[in-house]
Amino acid sequence: MSWDFLVPVCVGDLVKTGGINQYVVQDVIPAKQLPSHLSKFKMGLRSQGPSCILEHFDTGYSVLQHFNSLELGVKEDTLDLLVKVVSDLAVSLPTALTSTTFSTAERKEKLNAVKMSVFLLCKLTESLESVSYRQSIVTAPGKGSKKGKGGGEGLMQWDSERERVLHALVQLLQLDIRCLWSLSLVEEEFISCVTCCCYKLLENPTISHVKNKPTRDCIIHLLGILITKYNHLLGASVKVIQMLQHFEQLSSVFAQAVSVWSTEYGVRAIIGEVIREIGQKSSEELAREGSGVKAFASFLSELSGLVPELMIPNISVLITHLEGESHTMRVAVCEVLGEILVRVLCGDGLDESGRADRDRFFDILQEHLHDTHSHVRARVLQVYTRIVNSKALPLCRYSEVMGLAVGRLMDKSINAVKSAIQLLAAFIAHNPYSCKLSSADLKKPLETETAKLREMKEKLEGKAPVTVIKASELWAAMEPELLLTVRTTLEPTSDAEEENNEGGDVEDEKPEDDDRATAVKIAQYLRVNKYRNAVKLCVKAHSWFPESEMFASLSTVTPESLMDTLGLIFKGSDDDASDVSQNLPPTPQKERDKEGDEGDLKKQEMLVQYLRNMETFSLQVEQAISVINNMLYLKTTSVVQEAVQFCVTVHEFSVANSVSGVRKMLPLVWSTDAAIKDAVVQAYRRLYLNPQGDTVRMKAQTLVDSLSELMVDASLGTIQCLEEIVQEFFGSGSNLQSTVIQVLWERFTGKREASVLHKRAAVLLLGMAARAEREVVLSNLDTLCSVALGEKVTEEFLLARDTVITICSITDHVRQSKGAPFRLPQDHQLFTCLTQAVADGVVMEDPYWQSFMEQAVRLIYFLAESPDQLCSRLLQRSARLLLDQIVEGSEVNKDVGQIHDASQDSSDQEEQVNCVCLAQLLALCGCVAFWQVSHLERSVSAELRRRRGETEEREEKEKGPGSKAKQLANESAMEEELGLIGASAEDTEAELIRKICETELLAEDNLLSAFLPLLVKVCSSPGRYSHPQLTTAACLALSQYMMISPSVCEDNIRLIFTVLERSTLPVVRANAIIALGDLTVRFPNTLEPWTQNLYARLSDEVPSVRQTAVTVLTQLVLKDVLKVKGQVSEVAVLLIDPEPHITSLALNFFNELATKDNAIYNLLPDIISRLSDPERGMSSEDFNTIMKQLFSYITKERQTESLVEKLCQRFRTAKTERQWCDLAMSLSLLSMCERGFKRLQECWECYSDKLTESGVYQPLLTIIAKLRRGAKPQFKAQIDDFEKRLTAVHTRGLENVESPEMEENQGEEGTAEKTSSRTLLPTRGRQKRRGQTKSLVSSHGDDSFVTPQKSRKSKKPVITFSSDEEEDEDDAVMAESETPKVTTPISRTSRRTRLRN
Repeated sequence: MSWDFLVPVCVGDLVKTGGINQYVVQDVIPAKQLPSHLSKFKMGLRSQGPSCILEHFDTGYSVLQHFNSLELGVKEDTLDLLVKVVSDLAVSLPTALTSTTFSTAERKEKLNAVKMSVFLLCKLTESLESVSYRQSIVTAPGKGSKKGKGGGEGLMQWDSERERVLHALVQLLQLDIRCLWSLSLVEEEFISCVTCCCYKLLENPTISHVKNKPTRDCIIHLLGILITKYNHLLGASVKVIQMLQHFEQLSSVFAQAVSVWSTEYGVRAIIGEVIREIGQKSSEELAREGSGVKAFASFLSELSGLVPELMIPNISVLITHLEGESHTMRVAVCEVLGEILVRVLCGDGLDESGRADRDRFFDILQEHLHDTHSHVRARVLQVYTRIVNSKALPLCRYSEVMGLAVGRLMDKSINAVKSAIQLLAAFIAHNPYSCKLSSADLKKPLETETAKLREMKEKLEGKAPVTVIKASELWAAMEPELLLTVRTTLEPTSDAEEENNEGGDVEDEKPEDDDRATAVKIAQYLRVNKYRNAVKLCVKAHSWFPESEMFASLSTVTPESLMDTLGLIFKGSDDDASDVSQNLPPTPQKERDKEGDEGDLKKQEMLVQYLRNMETFSLQVEQAISVINNMLYLKTTSVVQEAVQFCVTVHEFSVANSVSGVRKMLPLVWSTDAAIKDAVVQAYRRLYLNPQGDTVRMKAQTLVDSLSELMVDASLGTIQCLEEIVQEFFGSGSNLQSTVIQVLWERFTGKREASVLHKRAAVLLLGMAARAEREVVLSNLDTLCSVALGEKVTEEFLLARDTVITICSITDHVRQSKGAPFRLPQDHQLFTCLTQAVADGVVMEDPYWQSFMEQAVRLIYFLAESPDQLCSRLLQRSARLLLDQIVEGSEVNKDVGQIHDASQDSSDQEEQVNCVCLAQLLALCGCVAFWQVSHLERSVSAELRRRRGETEEREEKEKGPGSKAKQLANESAMEEELGLIGASAEDTEAELIRKICETELLAEDNLLSAFLPLLVKVCSSPGRYSHPQLTTAACLALSQYMMISPSVCEDNIRLIFTVLERSTLPVVRANAIIALGDLTVRFPNTLEPWTQNLYARLSDEVPSVRQTAVTVLTQLVLKDVLKVKGQVSEVAVLLIDPEPHITSLALNFFNELATKDNAIYNLLPDIISRLSDPERGMSSEDFNTIMKQLFSYITKERQTESLVEKLCQRFRTAKTERQWCDLAMSLSLLSMCERGFKRLQECWECYSDKLTESGVYQPLLTIIAKLRRGAKPQFKAQIDDFEKRLTAVHTRGLENVESPEMEENQGEEGTAEKTSSRTLLPTRGRQKRRGQTKSLVSSHGDDSFVTPQKSRKSKKPVITFSSDEEEDEDDAVMAESETPKVTTPISRTSRRTRLRN
C-alpha cells in the first residue's frame, strides 16, 4: 500500500488534491447509485473482513456528501456496515498487534482501516444526531399525524443505535492501537474526530434525562479512554468549560464525567484543570449574562457531592470567587465548603491541618450568613442545616451558629427566614443537650456545680506546691551565680567576716543519718539561695560519706566536680522535684491522690461547661420559639407553613414551653388560606390524632391524654378552634373512635382516677364528639346530670359549666337543624338540676358561678320547652332565697347585738356579702333578659317561618296544580303592581316579635320589669353603691335590658354613657363599650348622636379599655354600622400606642379599611388636620410615624395627584409653623409622579411664602430627590429648575426672588408663561366653585384646617358629616340639656341621600 489516510479537518478536504502518498477520494458516487454500491460494500465485508473499508471508503464518503437527500434506509444500512467494520477491527486487531510477524505494510493497512472506519462512523453519527435533534424540535409531542409518527419512530431507532456506535468505538479505542502509529504518536486529528463526535452527542438537550443514561455512560467512558491513553486531558478540560458556558443542562453530566475520570480512570489532574479554569474567570465576566455562571455553579456543587475529598487541594482557587460580584458563584463555593465539611473534615480523627482547614471553612460560612445577597444568605443557612443534620458541626460552634440563625429570623428575605427556621428545627432535632429543661430549670444546677468547682479549686490550690517551676529550670537560673560562689569558696583568701556570717551554721552542722538526708539539706540551701552553705556542706559530705556514690566525684575537689555534684543533687528527676522541695521523699500514694484530685477537677470543669452550654442553648431555643411563634400570623404563606412545622418539631422533642406555639397556631384553622389551614390541621393530626401504642386501648389512652393536656387551662377561643379539628376526627369513622369515647366517659365518671381539670377536658371532648354523633351525649344525659350537676355542683361550678357547654352541642342552634325543633320538657331532670344549682349559687360567693349561670340560662333557652316560664320561676326562686338570706342575716345581727356590741367591721362585712349576692341576682336578670330577646328573634321567629312553610305546603297539596299556577300568577301580578314582592308574611312575623319586645317583656305583670328600677338606681348612684362587683353586674345587666326595645334604650342611653365617661372601674368602662357596640348594631338611629363619645374611649388611660374600644369600633366601622368620619384620627393615634397589642389592632383596622374604596384617601386630610392641631400637642416624630403608615395605603396616581392639591391648599389656612412642617412632611410621604409634580408646581402660591422654614424646605427637597431617580432628561430639567427656585426662595426670601425670576421667565419663554398664567386662574375659580357646592370631599379638604367655626354657618348641621366640624356636645352627663338628640327620624334619610349622591 503506497498511500496514507490522513484524517481531514473538514470532510470536503478529501476530494481535493492531497500531498505525496496522501489518500484522495477519486469519485463521489451519485445518490441513486449508492444502494448498489452499499450492497458491494456489504459483500466485501463478508469476504474480506474489515479491510474492505480500504476499497469502499468512497461509498461511505458519498453517503456523507449526499446525506440530506438520502432515504433513511440508506443511512441505516451505512451505519450498520460501519459499526460492523469497527467492531470487527476491535476483534481482529489484538491478534495482529501481538503477532511477531506483523510487517510494516500490514501495520499501515490496519492503521488506514482504523482511521477510515472511525472517521466515517464519527461523521455519520454527527449527521444523524443533528437530524434527530431537528426532528425533536419540529415534531410536536402527542400529535397523531403519520409524519409525526414516522419521525418519532426514526428518532427512537436512532436512540437505540447510538449506543451501538459508542460501544463499538469503546471496544476499538480501549485496545493499545497506539503502536500502529510511528513512534506511537497518535495524530491529533484522529483524536479530535472521535472527541468531536462525543461532544456533539452531549449537546443533545435530553442527554441528562434518565432514559439516556446508557448513552451518557458510554460517552463518559469513551472520553475517559481518550484522556488516559490518547493525551486528551488538556483538551477535555477546555472543552468542559466551553460546553458548560453554552449548555447549562450539562452541569450534572460533566460533574459525573469528571468524577468518573478522576476515580475510575485515576486522572485526578482533570479536577485541578477544570477548577483552575473556573477560578481564573474574572468577577466581571461571571457577572455578565450568558457567561455560564449558573452552569459553573451547578457543576461545582454536584462535583463536590461526588468527590469532595478531591476538591480540597483546589479549594483555594475557588475561594477567591467569594469576593466577586456573582452571587451564584458565592453560593456554589459555599455549597462546596459545606460538602467538604460534611463528608471529609468531620469527626474527631482530624490532624492539626484538617482541624485548621475545618475552622477556616466554618469561619467563611459564618461570614456569608451576613452576605449582601439574600439568596446567598438563604443557601448558607441551608448548608448549615445539612451540616447539623449530618452531626458535623463541632460542639464549640453550636452557640455561635445558633445565635446567628436566630438573628436571621429578622431577615428581610422570605427565603432566608424560611431557611433559618429550618436550621433551628435541625438544631433542636440533633442537639447534644436535653431540650426538655428550660433555662430556669438549669439555673439552679448550674449555680450548685459552679460553687462546687470553686471549692475544688480552692482545695487543690491549698495542696499545691509553692513553686511549679521545674528543677532543671531553677538550676539553669542559679548556675552562673552558684559557679561564682563555688570558685570564691574554694579560694584560700576568702573574707573571714563572710565565713563567720554564713559559715557558722555549717560549722555546727552534724552529720545526717545517711547521704540522702544530707542531699536534701543541700537542696534546701540551694532553693533558699544559701549557696555558700550548700557548697561547704557538700564538701564536708564527702568526708562524712566517702562511700556514697552521690559524693564520689568529690575525691578531688574542683569547681567542675563540685558543680556536677550540686547539679546532680538539685536536679535529680523532674518527677520528685516537688517532694524534695518540701523535704519529703516522693510517696506513690500522694502522687495518686494528686492525680485523682486533678482528674476530678477536670471532670467538674467539663460538667460546669456543659451546663453553661446547655443553658445558653436553652435561652437561644426560647428566644427562637418566641420569635417564630409571632411569625404564625404573617401574611406570607410559606413562612407560616415553616413556622407551623417548627412548632411541630419543637413539640415532638418535648422542648420546654413548646405547647405555647402549638396553642398559638390553633386559630389558624379558620384561615382563609387553604394551605395554612391544611398545614395546621395536618400538624394537629400528627401531634395528637395519630397516637402510638401496642393496642387500640393504649392508643386511645394516649390520644385522650395528649388532647387533655392541650385543653387544660385553655381559653374558650382555643377550645373552639380545637373543636374544629377534633370534630373531624370523630366524624371520620376511625377505628379508635368508640374506644376514645369509652375512655372519656371513664375519666369523666371517675372510673379511672383523674383530676378535676382532666374531667373538664374529658367532658368538653365528649361535646366535640356529640357534634358528629348526637347520641354520644343524648343517651347519657342522666350520667352528666348526676356527675356534674348533682348534689356536689356547688363545689365545682367550672365542671358544671363545661358539662352544660357539652350538652349544648346536641341543640338545634349548634347543629343547625332544619327540621322540627328538638326540645326537652320543663320537668326533665336536666332543668331541675340546672335551676337548683343556679338559684343556690345566687346566695353563694363562688367566683365561677356567673360563667356557669350564663351557660345554664343559654342551655335552658336552647333546649327547654317554654323557657320563659322556666326562667321566670328561676328568678322568683333566686330572689326569694336572697330575701330570706337578708332576713336571716338581720335577725342574727339583732341577736348578736343584744349580747355583744356589733363592731363597724362586722356590719361592713355583712353589707359586703349582701352586695355580692345582689350583684349575682342582677347578673341573672340581665342574662335572662338577653336570652329572652334572642329566643324570640331566633327560635320563635324560625319556628313561625317553619310552621308557615308547612301550612303553605299543606295548602298547595290540597289544591290542584292548575289552581296553584293560576293563584301564583295572580299573586305575582298583584305584588309587581303594588311593589310588594317578598314582603308580607315575613314582615308580619318580624313586626309581631318587635311588638312583643316593646310591650310585653317589660310589662308590669312580667317579672323582668320588677328589676329594671333597681338596675337604674344602682347605676345612677355610684357613691351609694360603690361595690365593684355590684356596679359591674348592674351596668352590664342594664345594657342587656336596653337590648329589649328602642324605648328602654332611649330612656337609659344617657345613663350608660355617663357610666362610660365617669366610672372609675376599667372593667365597667370596657363592658359599657362592648354593650354600646351591640346597641349600635341593634338601634343605630338612637346611638348615632353619641358616636363621638365612643371614639373618646380610644384615649382612655387604661390599656384594656383602649383595646376594647378599638376592637369594638373596628367591627362597627368595617361592617358599615358606623359612618367613617374624621374621628378615625383617634384610631390613628393608637398606631403609636405603647402597648404592642393595641398598636397591632389599630394597624389591622387600617389594613381592613384600606380594602374599602378610597376610604383612607377621603379621610387623610381630616386626620392630618386633627393630628397637627396645636392643642393636641403631638410630637413631630409621632406624627411622622403615623403618616408613614397611612400614606402607604395611597397607591393610585389619581389619588396622589388630588392629595397634592388638597394638602397644598391647606397651607393657606395653616397658621403655625408646626402645621406647615407637618403638611410638608405629609407631601414628602406621597409616591409622587410627573402629574403630581405638575400639580405641586401649580400650587406654588400656596406654600412659597413658607419656604424660609427649614421644616418646609427640606421635605420638598426630599420630593425632588425621589423624582430625580430614573427621570427622563426633559423631566429632570424641570425638576432642576424647580429645585433652583425652591433654593432661591429659601435662602433669599420670596420678595427678593419672585419678580426677577418672573421677568426672566417671561423673557425666555414668552408665550408659554402667558399660557401658564392663564391656566392658574381657572384652577382658583374651580376651587371656589367646589367650595360653594359643599361636596363631601371639599368639606373635608379645603376650608377648616384651623378655623372649623366656619362650618357652624351651615344651616343643616345634621346633614353635614364633615369631621372638620367641632362637636357641640361634651362628655355624657346626667343633665338633660347636654344629651345629644336627633330631632326627627328624617336625618337618617338625609344621610342616605347624601351617600347616594
